[in-house]
Amino acid sequence: MDLTPFTDLLAAVTPIDNGSADDAEAHHLRLTKPPGSLGQIEDVGVQLAAIAGTSIPPSPEPAAIAVFAGDHGVLAEGVSPWPQEVTMQMVMNFCAEGAAINAIARANDISVRVINAGVATELPDHPNLLNKPIRKGTANLRIESAMTRDDAVNAILLGAGVANEMVADGARCLLTGDMGIGNTTPSAAVIAAITHSKASEVTGRGTGIDDETLELKTQVINDALARLSHVENVTPVDLLAEVGGLEIAALCGFCLGAAANRVPVVVDGVIALAGALTAFKLSSNVRGYLIAGHRSVEPAASAALHYLHLDPLVDLGLRLGEGSGAALAYPLVRAAARVMSEMATFESAGVDGSDPV
Repeated sequence: MDLTPFTDLLAAVTPIDNGSADDAEAHHLRLTKPPGSLGQIEDVGVQLAAIAGTSIPPSPEPAAIAVFAGDHGVLAEGVSPWPQEVTMQMVMNFCAEGAAINAIARANDISVRVINAGVATELPDHPNLLNKPIRKGTANLRIESAMTRDDAVNAILLGAGVANEMVADGARCLLTGDMGIGNTTPSAAVIAAITHSKASEVTGRGTGIDDETLELKTQVINDALARLSHVENVTPVDLLAEVGGLEIAALCGFCLGAAANRVPVVVDGVIALAGALTAFKLSSNVRGYLIAGHRSVEPAASAALHYLHLDPLVDLGLRLGEGSGAALAYPLVRAAARVMSEMATFESAGVDGSDPV
């Protein structure tokens, strides 16, 4: 396989502009408010400035969300009560604009693109669907590699290509979405491997499994990590190939593609964080472009957020996926830029900005 597109993608991910961040922080001090009084909103505004390379960032709109879908062979282990067919059914629900993410996206002026990265069943053509599966689902990661290295690289490039297309179509903020029955299992495995966490520390209830199934799921991840320990010199691509998912690899590429295009990417929950974490291991520069939309109730999400030093914008007890948390957080990202560009300075408003005594 020719790896030139992959190496070119990594080379295109350059650091954010720390000089612009300093200028943005100085600008915040001139705005008509006490210093730091907008808290994390100020931090996001400074980050947007550093991404754009200007002291006052442009508004990150329009926004677009990519919902990557894939199936998982590990479902054969009984880690989820939902049948695999639900992945396909939900993909078509996204395309018909009937899912939660569609409603939330409409409420916040976000366009939605659905991408078949690796659904196990055939999907009919639909104008809202990019139907380019790398393969029909993964293998059972408990007992064998989930996919080949070439599959993992191709899925990364698929995600990066979607990011490129969205930016070319005018998007100035990208959001991550996902769909795949059983995908919290590979996500937890990926996050555990990178953060050096125990399976018991990162395994959650996903779609709402009972105690017995949670114990089984934890053991499945333990077995996958034990198998992974026999693989020498594990790279991020190896990790995705061994215990990841096609949509996770595509989300990794999507984050890299956003960074290569110098646009912010609002990251959703545990599935997206597994992709973002892998992207970070491939290029640490990607960290400056990531905005954590929310804190999922899945424990692996908190482990990934801690490792990446990301503070989520909202904590609403969400565990749906689809990109719902990222879409709900997006208005805060947009507001962070608007504050910087539309708020009056002490000088322009004729307000005394001296420190109170």
